[in-house]
Amino acid sequence: MRWFGGIWGISFALMFTMPAHGTPATSAQLNDYPTEARADYVFACMKTHGDTQLALRQCSCSIDVIATLLPYDRYVAAQTVLSLAQVPGPFGTMFRSPEPAKEAVKNLRQAQAEAEVRCF
Repeated sequence: MRWFGGIWGISFALMFTMPAHGTPATSAQLNDYPTEARADYVFACMKTHGDTQLALRQCSCSIDVIATLLPYDRYVAAQTVLSLAQVPGPFGTMFRSPEPAKEAVKNLRQAQAEAEVRCF
């Protein structure tokens, strides 16, 4: 595992020291997603579902559901894995292959699927 050295190794290791399965969030944890992160999600979601008032409501609902199911630090970890996994070559492979990376993405996909069912 020598390619996990340096700052990347520390960051990568920290991303995946979180428990794989969490319990439903408390009301305090529901507000741990910064407004900017929620807005970014809603803007991207609306580009996919149309720039309508209905899409705004559905996309806002969606990030709220995701926030109840996935703590913000795990959301960021999964989004980071998805982003870095797109890099071609060995660097991208580091984020596509490890089981913790796959688990992080799986948890995000499950939260997104639940949000889809509840909001759309």
